[in-house]
Amino acid sequence: MRMYDIIHKKRDGGTLTREEIRFFVEGYTNGQIPDYQVSALLMAIFLNKMDRRETVDLTEAVMHSGDTVDLSSIAGIKVDKHSTGGVGDKTTILLGPMVAACGVPVAKMSGRGLGHTGGTLDKLESISGLMVEVSSDDFIRQVNEVGLAVIGQSKNIAPADKKLYGLRDVTATVDNVSLIAASVMSKKLAAGSDAIVLDVKVGSGAFVKTVDGAIELGQIMVDIGDGMGREVIAVVTGMDQPLGYAIGNALEVKEAIATLRGEGPQDLRELCLRLGGMMVYLGGKAKSPEEGSELVLDALRSGAAYEKLKAFVAAQHGEVSQIDAPETLPGARIIEPVLSVRGGHIAHIQSDEVGISATILGAGRETLDSVIDHGAGIVLVKKVGDAVKQGEVLAYLHTNSDARLEEARERLLGAYQIQEEDVTVPKLIHAVVSKDGVVRY
Repeated sequence: MRMYDIIHKKRDGGTLTREEIRFFVEGYTNGQIPDYQVSALLMAIFLNKMDRRETVDLTEAVMHSGDTVDLSSIAGIKVDKHSTGGVGDKTTILLGPMVAACGVPVAKMSGRGLGHTGGTLDKLESISGLMVEVSSDDFIRQVNEVGLAVIGQSKNIAPADKKLYGLRDVTATVDNVSLIAASVMSKKLAAGSDAIVLDVKVGSGAFVKTVDGAIELGQIMVDIGDGMGREVIAVVTGMDQPLGYAIGNALEVKEAIATLRGEGPQDLRELCLRLGGMMVYLGGKAKSPEEGSELVLDALRSGAAYEKLKAFVAAQHGEVSQIDAPETLPGARIIEPVLSVRGGHIAHIQSDEVGISATILGAGRETLDSVIDHGAGIVLVKKVGDAVKQGEVLAYLHTNSDARLEEARERLLGAYQIQEEDVTVPKLIHAVVSKDGVVRY
């Protein structure tokens, strides 16, 4: 088998065999096939696309390029959740305790933030002492005992994906649904859960900008799961404004704690109830997603989810007192208001610009080597549909360095669009995709 022939075949619109896909993935991972040949193949795939079978085979090949996690010693149906990335998306910090409190084990591997979207591990590390590097034995023991563990992804999970993504990023071949789906699902499937709920973001703060595009991506990922014997549901959710009001690590942890206490923002609460209901349903503890949502709501109202968060934090050596007293989490020396330059109604908030503004303040990474300020970020005051007067506060900037404060302020102001007419609040949930089909809302 020659790489030249595989490139030629895909360039002319052919369908690659399972063996050809495995050959190029294995060869590229171990360094036998050079970047320039894989770049040519990626462009051929980008232009001519992959069918369902090719996409499943690519996912499987990337999944098996490194370690796979065996969770069989954890009792029950293990359910994972993955978000394609959003601004202010702190759902894992809520969903883990909510679902685990319903008796569904959550054994989750998460990542760090890069660019305008935050990472769950960075948010959790706002809690003093909390450890996200845990041995596999301790990981499994903790899930069996507590029902929940969230750790960093093993460096040898789907190593082919890391190499392929780096190449796609510099060859303008990122925006292809088969390549995106294989990247997401290879890591999720390698992590060993029995079922997966996917939160597919769409809008200004997401990679996918149209609902139809997000549904297509969801369908492909559901097909991949079905083709590999896993239950998968994809929920297409809006990211045309940040989720909740807080953007930034400790700020988002505080908002998650408030939500578990029944005090959080409505959009965050609603999304977690829907996603959590699906996780509980796939975990076999409810007869339908709707019944699952009721069970999750009961766990929220009773305080069981809040207590589960504290048990999880304690198990991973975090300072539990900070959960009861979130004001002791990292804070900012400088808190500056951003004032509206005109009156009217908030028509749109460009979410990725909000995320970039938070990164400028120190909340995120601009490079892999950047040091995060866990106390930095943004707290919104006005969101889409709200009325605002000239000179009224739109948001507060939180930072421990004023070096780029004005840059962040100008960027955030530019993210807000204000009009005179009343505004309809955008949908939070656009569609649910399962192996039974698509339901639009």
